[in-house]
Amino acid sequence: MVRRPVAFVTAIVLFAEAVGIVIVNAVLATVADNQSMSLAGIDPDAMVTGTWVMGGVSGALLVLCGLIPLLAGIRDRAPGRLARITLIACAVVHGVLGALAVGLIGWPAFVFLMAVLALIVLTLVVYERREPEAAKTGPEEAPAPV
Repeated sequence: MVRRPVAFVTAIVLFAEAVGIVIVNAVLATVADNQSMSLAGIDPDAMVTGTWVMGGVSGALLVLCGLIPLLAGIRDRAPGRLARITLIACAVVHGVLGALAVGLIGWPAFVFLMAVLALIVLTLVVYERREPEAAKTGPEEAPAPV
């Protein structure tokens, strides 16, 4: 089965992306602080604080999204309802960011985000929820003639 390796690879990629997002926001905050940058008259300190907070929140959410496939891979069980919703939201965000990244950053960023999106969707698909055996009701009946 490929379920466990896919889940582990997805978790590792999401953890690496979390670290990368925090580092990028740390660099942006440092540059904004050193140059006393502001946007449309906003206080430069507010820009720096906002950048740090955004980096921390984004990193924490990516770590949360990475924990879900990690736990699914360890347990070899499908994620629960809330975990699946979280992974779907993470996939949607990666799709939207990929669409924006192709125009703003370039094709390499788009390819990376689409690869992460593919891993998340593959994790959701390989851990598809199945009906428990006890819930199945005996042999299937033939359909009534028309």
